[in-house]
Amino acid sequence: MRVARYYCAAGRRTFSLLPDCLASRLSSTLAEVEQVVIAAEAAPSLEQAAVRLRPDIETQGALRWVRRRLRPVRVALLAIATLLPQSFGEAGVPALCAAQATLGRPALVRLRSVAGEQLRSLPPPLGLGPRTRARRSRRPGLQHKTGPDPPGGGG
Repeated sequence: MRVARYYCAAGRRTFSLLPDCLASRLSSTLAEVEQVVIAAEAAPSLEQAAVRLRPDIETQGALRWVRRRLRPVRVALLAIATLLPQSFGEAGVPALCAAQATLGRPALVRLRSVAGEQLRSLPPPLGLGPRTRARRSRRPGLQHKTGPDPPGGGG
């Protein structure tokens, strides 16, 4: 599904209206992401879940695919459970199966409506947080630049 983008000339930015059913920054729906997370939570190991969910690719690729969906959902669940403890009821455990027990299915779509104002700070695919920036090393490289030695080196 293509989501229309619009340009705001005054703010010099583009924006779009994301339907509730779509996952942000992933090419799938929230229901599909929810199925992956539930399968990963129920499986004895993440590798077994990855192989079962994505038999068409190798295990390492399947693990990356599952982790791209699992990690941000867990972070978002922890943030919502911390900010809005009443959303998980008595469970208090930031697991998607607990959210489904409290909110029903589809839990991620319902959590979007519960989170409301916090959506901008929650990570994708549940929230609408900003893109992560590439990490750069703060240490300079250990290799020196190529070329002749600088003048006045000492001696």
